[in-house]
Amino acid sequence: MISEFYEVRPIGHVESPLVERASAPRQGDEGAPDAWIVFDRGVREAMRNLRAGADILVLTWLHQARRDVLVVHPRGDTSRPLEGVFTTRSPDRPNPIGLHRVTVLAVDGLRLRVSGIEAVDGTPVVDVKPVLDPIADR
Repeated sequence: MISEFYEVRPIGHVESPLVERASAPRQGDEGAPDAWIVFDRGVREAMRNLRAGADILVLTWLHQARRDVLVVHPRGDTSRPLEGVFTTRSPDRPNPIGLHRVTVLAVDGLRLRVSGIEAVDGTPVVDVKPVLDPIADR
């Protein structure tokens, strides 16, 4: 039986110069600024071996997203036909989980400086995973 609810707790948050959703680029490689990921003290040990130069996936909870949106015009372009959100990277979706591929630029205690991330200031971080090299990691 599938549970109807799952508990997800933030492990930190994003500190970014992006303060409004409307000013955020649609993707990290479209001019997103470098920002800090600030972790909670309780996950300090989970940061072990995170180093500058590492490519990571940051999973965020897009707290400003709408959860009732199921179809969108891709990239907000109304000349394009509506598509289901599962075929787009729209932040508005039933479970607004953001996925951001970034490079660690610096590690400073409980803070990671990361390359262009399109998350607004205060966005909760729910997990971090390494980017795996499918050949080297076999």
